[in-house]
Amino acid sequence: MAQVRNTAVKRREYTRDDVKMLKAHSKARTPVVKVAKQMKRSVSALRAKAHLLGIGLGHQR
Repeated sequence: MAQVRNTAVKRREYTRDDVKMLKAHSKARTPVVKVAKQMKRSVSALRAKAHLLGIGLGHQR
């Protein structure tokens, strides 16, 4: 029988500094995987936030 993971998703709000950092990485065209490791967030979470802010992130520009 397969084990079921029982972990809760913990969401962290984006601070002003997080948004500034995301915009700076967008302008510098930093790979999204590198940004995700640095900010300790998932790639999809960063892409979603960048979309909300109306900025490009990673190679999809």
